[in-house]
Amino acid sequence: MKAINKMGFEEATPIQAQTIPLGLQGKDIIGQAQTGTGKTAAFGLPLIEKINTEDQNIQAIIIAPTRELAVQVSEELYKLSYYKRARVLPIYGGQDISRQIRALKKYPHIIVGTPGRLLDHINRKTLKLETVHTVVLDEADEMLNMGFIEDIESILSNVPENHQTLLFSATMPDPIRRIAERFMKDPELVKVQAKEVTTPNITQYYIDTHEKKKFDVLTRLLDIQSPELAIVFGRTKRRVDELSEALNLRGYTAEGIHGDLSQARRMSALRKFKSGNIDVLVATDVAARGLDISGVTHVYNFDVPQDPESYVHRIGRTGRAGKTGIAMTFITPREMDMLKSIERTTKRKMDKMTPPTLDQALEGQQTMTSEKIRSVIEEGNLSYYSKAAAQLLEEFDSEVIVAAAIKLMTKEPDQTPIKLTDEPPAFSKRGGKGSGGNRNRSNGSYNSQRSGGAKKGNRSYNDKGRSQQRRSGSGSSSSKSKSYSN
Repeated sequence: MKAINKMGFEEATPIQAQTIPLGLQGKDIIGQAQTGTGKTAAFGLPLIEKINTEDQNIQAIIIAPTRELAVQVSEELYKLSYYKRARVLPIYGGQDISRQIRALKKYPHIIVGTPGRLLDHINRKTLKLETVHTVVLDEADEMLNMGFIEDIESILSNVPENHQTLLFSATMPDPIRRIAERFMKDPELVKVQAKEVTTPNITQYYIDTHEKKKFDVLTRLLDIQSPELAIVFGRTKRRVDELSEALNLRGYTAEGIHGDLSQARRMSALRKFKSGNIDVLVATDVAARGLDISGVTHVYNFDVPQDPESYVHRIGRTGRAGKTGIAMTFITPREMDMLKSIERTTKRKMDKMTPPTLDQALEGQQTMTSEKIRSVIEEGNLSYYSKAAAQLLEEFDSEVIVAAAIKLMTKEPDQTPIKLTDEPPAFSKRGGKGSGGNRNRSNGSYNSQRSGGAKKGNRSYNDKGRSQQRRSGSGSSSSKSKSYSN
């Protein structure tokens, strides 16, 4: 309770209010809720309550799909256990494994890790789970999407049979249900509807525009809206790189994050963004889950996400903790079916926004400058500048002087030519193109290629220099291959 008060929590969210009592009773729990609903505290508080800090063994593991989420969860658990002094260790790919091995020898109580790296340590015998009494699967549906289901089963098979399992997932597909049936004992279902917690504080718009006009529309929106903290989402790593470079060319300070960047570079970009040293964070969907950045006012979906669930996670970066936010999604004419699919998922219709003109962008910048001048006048302390002002007034009309000052201070819309590589349109999974033909997908955590709708096939993955080949099924005329970096 001291830690909760120190963190400033006043009231439990719906998922916390329902989950914490069951967790304290030691029951297995299936929590169905979106990101941004307070899941970490929902499973973290009962977990920490059970930790015996005098016991030097590993007592709990939390499995998360991405390194960013693993880091965030471990930081949150550290804060929640501040006065209990439970030792929390995050382990994930991209980090020096020998350093992790040394850290594992310092008797952590709670391990937060990504599936690939956890399995690495289990196979190396540097991580032993025979003393674990609590297992948490966070964002289980995302781990399924990323091809981690076999890894999770392998990890769980190393945990004692008599343990508590808490599984959290935004959706509940059949493979997740099968894991629950196999590894959980009479689980209690806690379900929080997305509409209750995910989008009520977020004003959602869509902008009907062509691929080649998107970037000019984005920069004009930035000029008019002047967001305090803005995230721009692109569908691919290439898109993120090109967008962040183009924004900097146009005079905005922007940095991109995706799965190909080193962990140090990603964390550096996030620190700059949180401290306000950059105007815009450009990200793939790797940032949509788990990144808790307070104060994000605007989310721009430069590319429509590949599925409606990702849309919900993206816009959930704003409108958090009772604050309001704005989400704008760029829709090309060929993506209107995707818009309808998103609206069905969120149970809300998006308002159509007309793309702003160049004149409106300039007017927006002038309004900002006028507000700055007003605030300087209200602050006073202008006597030092009075003599220079009087001299100008002897030479020029006062309206001309003010107009010159506004022009001098106004950042006029930059029209430096920008060339972005075209991205193919997204299609709803209900449509023929989204569900049948080939699809390339890259969201910073994984790349996948599908062909012919195969259900079984090859899988290879790379986790900081390690690669594995696995084969399941045989005799199939079609194939499925996945590569991802964990």
